[in-house]
Amino acid sequence: MQESNKEKPVMPLLMPYEPEEFWQMLRQIIKEEIISAAAVNTTTNFNTPGLTYKPLHKIEEICKIFMITKPTVYEWIKLDILKPLKVHSRVYFLWNDIEELIKSNAAKNRG
Repeated sequence: MQESNKEKPVMPLLMPYEPEEFWQMLRQIIKEEIISAAAVNTTTNFNTPGLTYKPLHKIEEICKIFMITKPTVYEWIKLDILKPLKVHSRVYFLWNDIEELIKSNAAKNRG
């Protein structure tokens, strides 16, 4: 019988890490990113840099400003209290209209 003394060619590693060490490091990096993303403050900021006011607001922002629910916003739209502005398939509200509504409610509450 003929002995096969052929050695398998050694393939160079493209990464300086063993596969298990690489995956362990990758898992650690992902965990750290998730933890840092969760630690970020997620409060809503109504300010837009470069503008003195944000011209368009979403329904969720209207709910936060007036402390109301979405069905109330839809009711206000029906009653023509708020005027929606459609951009493609999304609904927005103009800040000027919101400001007028705030001022009219403040005037009603005073007198």
